[in-house]
Amino acid sequence: MSEQHTPLPDDFRTWLTERGEGAYALARVTEGSVWTEAEVPRVGETGIARAGADLTRIVPQEVTHGHRETLRRWLQLDDGVQQLAIISADSGGLREHTPGELAAQLMHDPAGGEARLTDLLASWLYRRNAEAPQGLELGWITAATAWTCHMRALASYPPPSVLAQSLERAGEHDEATADLVVRTALENIELLDRLEHVYRPRAELVKDWHAVESRSADVPALTETADWLLDQIALRDAHAQQLRAVLEPDITDYLRDLRAGGAPLDVTVPTLDAPRAAHMAQARETVRAYTAAAHAEREQEAQQLLDTFPIPAHSLGASGPAGAWRQNSATAQDAVEDLEAQRAAITAEESTDLFADPELLHAEISYLAARRAQLDVMHDAFGRLAFPAPVPRDLPEELIPRAAAQTQRRVIEAFGTLEHAAQVLDGQIHYQLQQPVPARRRAITGAETGLLKRTRAALQHVMAPGIPHDEEYIRARLRKATARPATPAGIAPAAPTAHDEAHAQALASGPTASGVNR
Repeated sequence: MSEQHTPLPDDFRTWLTERGEGAYALARVTEGSVWTEAEVPRVGETGIARAGADLTRIVPQEVTHGHRETLRRWLQLDDGVQQLAIISADSGGLREHTPGELAAQLMHDPAGGEARLTDLLASWLYRRNAEAPQGLELGWITAATAWTCHMRALASYPPPSVLAQSLERAGEHDEATADLVVRTALENIELLDRLEHVYRPRAELVKDWHAVESRSADVPALTETADWLLDQIALRDAHAQQLRAVLEPDITDYLRDLRAGGAPLDVTVPTLDAPRAAHMAQARETVRAYTAAAHAEREQEAQQLLDTFPIPAHSLGASGPAGAWRQNSATAQDAVEDLEAQRAAITAEESTDLFADPELLHAEISYLAARRAQLDVMHDAFGRLAFPAPVPRDLPEELIPRAAAQTQRRVIEAFGTLEHAAQVLDGQIHYQLQQPVPARRRAITGAETGLLKRTRAALQHVMAPGIPHDEEYIRARLRKATARPATPAGIAPAAPTAHDEAHAQALASGPTASGVNR
């Protein structure tokens, strides 16, 4: 008996283990992924069992027991709209299975039941064809692609017995349709095999992306593969990498904690805070949107994205505020050192990157240069907030408001909006306060948190709204002024005041605009 609509527990692995021996969870997995530059997605899996996966994306449907019941229920529940994961638990953690893996085990089961298994698979294959949006011949292409994604562990293409029953259910017995299904499955296998070779020219990756993208709308298991191909293409596109450099938040603190404390099982690595995680997702999707437009002959759309988020025109590495921020923020100093280390690694004489794909190398160098310029702007903005410079002694009084406005201008240049900057600071503060604090930064976390809080308070002061204009009051004053009677004859007008003279001079010397009655 299956347990229906099980709520997600706090410790999913322990909870699933307690369901008994041979227990599997059938679960929908909501969208969400991590930017991975090299790992090839395993087609047919959601990736929810990988290390570091966000388990909150799991929406449990049922708990089943045994290979046969689990496969039967998966074949019945699969709707071709959202991926349905098969998850088991053991002492090492979670493990994800493909339906083809379970089917292969049942096919070699000494207990038999091959005819029953064939009937289940044929029914599923027919339904994937019948429910495909295109219908007719294209429906069989969708069914063959679904087989490749989910049943590859059993066979590269539907076995003759399965295919024959599926065609019979559809009322189609011609060899042409059977050849179409087999040929489509084999083409898909060749495509998936090519994905194992990560370092390929961009043109080949673009060709494969077009092929996968055209089928991912009807086969959700290919969505992650299509996104991964876009990421690989973006890594070879200098403009995409510059866009990424401007949009990604600085998560140096999280990455260093991950590298330093991710190995031992008894070490808890803090999770990335929600604001910066959301900013990372926004950056990833924007870069993918640009890459898709740039390689789908939508050049105007791609250029609009580049124009919307321009890279800093020049580096501000030598600015006083940026230097002050790096001197007091260990995370900021780490971010600069990491970038310099990456640049030194790819330009060193013994570096193997010198012999890599020229497009990949050029794009990486473009990213590092744009990222350094972006870090300079961000650090300059935070430095101006945390360590405001006194007004220069010889600065004309008229320029004092203009100088004060430079802080707000720099924050907006670095983060787009003051609210976005506030979200970044809130995220960094939340991250620093997570418990337990990793050993590598216990000595600096207090000072880092205090600096971030002081900067956040200064930003709040900058964000404080000015005195709002009372439009009704202004209209009333205007009506009153225009309704005054003319000066009676024989009464000389009042002598001009100093304010009137200054106002007249301003009108005389100020810029003029055509069609405006001053």
